[in-house]
Amino acid sequence: MSTEETKDKNKSAFSKILETHDEIKLPKVGDLIEGVIVSLGKNEVILDYKGIASGLIRGKEIQDESGVSSDFKEGDTAKATVLEMDNEKGFMELSFRYAGHQQAWENLEKLMKDEEIVKAKVMDANKGGLMVKIGNVLGFLPVSQLTTKYYPRVEGGDKGKILGHLKSFIGEEFNVAIIDVDEKESKLIVSQKAALAEDQKKTLLEYKVGRKIEGKITGVAGFGAFVEFGDNLEGLVHISEIAWQRIDNPNDVVKVGDKVKAEVISVEAGRISLSMKRLIKDPWAVIAEKYKVGDKVKGKVLKINPFGAFVELDRDIHGLAHISELSSHIINSPEDVVAVGEEYTFVIINLDTNKHRLGLSLKALKDKKAGKKEEVKEDVKEAKEVKKEASKEEPKAKEKTETKEEKEDKIVEDVSPEGDLKKEEKKEESSTEEKEEVKVEKKVSPKGDLQKNLKKEKVEDKK
Repeated sequence: MSTEETKDKNKSAFSKILETHDEIKLPKVGDLIEGVIVSLGKNEVILDYKGIASGLIRGKEIQDESGVSSDFKEGDTAKATVLEMDNEKGFMELSFRYAGHQQAWENLEKLMKDEEIVKAKVMDANKGGLMVKIGNVLGFLPVSQLTTKYYPRVEGGDKGKILGHLKSFIGEEFNVAIIDVDEKESKLIVSQKAALAEDQKKTLLEYKVGRKIEGKITGVAGFGAFVEFGDNLEGLVHISEIAWQRIDNPNDVVKVGDKVKAEVISVEAGRISLSMKRLIKDPWAVIAEKYKVGDKVKGKVLKINPFGAFVELDRDIHGLAHISELSSHIINSPEDVVAVGEEYTFVIINLDTNKHRLGLSLKALKDKKAGKKEEVKEDVKEAKEVKKEASKEEPKAKEKTETKEEKEDKIVEDVSPEGDLKKEEKKEESSTEEKEEVKVEKKVSPKGDLQKNLKKEKVEDKK
């Protein structure tokens, strides 16, 4: 009997069964069916479907993503996907591979819905995160979804070092929670953070905002320090919550292994935020006892920015000298006037204890000194002017006194008989003196000599 004849015979037999079993609904291509394994070979598996049809699984369709098919034995119940309703052998063509794929993704969706924590094996790494496998399905664990314990704390954010850190996890298994599943796009995203949060939900309920904890620094990054405490809990102390003074690098204050005390200031989505400075007395609360506006203070320049210089007045109090307060002249950079590490004398020009702000000025001190020098110069100048005026007034005073005395003498002369006599005598004396002066002038004047010479020449001519 030929293959075609066998196929037709099976079809007619199958049709007769369907006619006598109206309640039986045959599957369609793409449906997932369940049956019993009646034959299990290396390259073929025969599945009985409810006693009314047989299915054949062969070749690559035997292996599935879920990994279940590798453990099958004869008599086991198994699921398979219908590829064809009737193949050349008269069987339904089935696939464990498609069925396994469907099962695997359906299972992943259920795990996500139930918020179950699963094991994920790290297969590889790239700059964005880790490639992981759950069962036989590949997924992705982004760097942002790693817990603080595994997060790459690399100074300066060197991408090469980050990748090296991530590759060190290859081969490890992490507890993860599934946060996104899409079978059509073959997308599976998992989170280590979410798994930790889920696992620690009950424990986290014990840590309310305001609770004090003691822990150990497990990592230091540019943005803060990680502290491990309690039952394998880890929180972050942001750089702004480490100390009251300005900090540019957390490593300047804390080191890995340091034991510290902190206060819980936030618990959100499994993330715990801590503060170390809130357990220390705020030095700004009593700053008015040490500093006030107008005070001259010495401070060391800690850091220079384009807009000014940060100055340390003492261990806890730092202030800002804005670029406009460094010089009375226009400058291009604070470095034109001050240098990091150097100490200068400033004037406090504003103070806000609530906002922890203290403004300093270098030019105010210089202007003040210049003002004092100008005042001294003005005082000296004024003193000199006064002295000069006084010296001018003395001769005038004498002249005035003499004139007054002379006037008194004249008055006496005018009213006395002797005065009249004296006047006449003086008058005569003066007139005699005038005449004699005229004679003398004539004798000594060149004009007189000239006239004499002319007369002498005339007399000689007559002769």
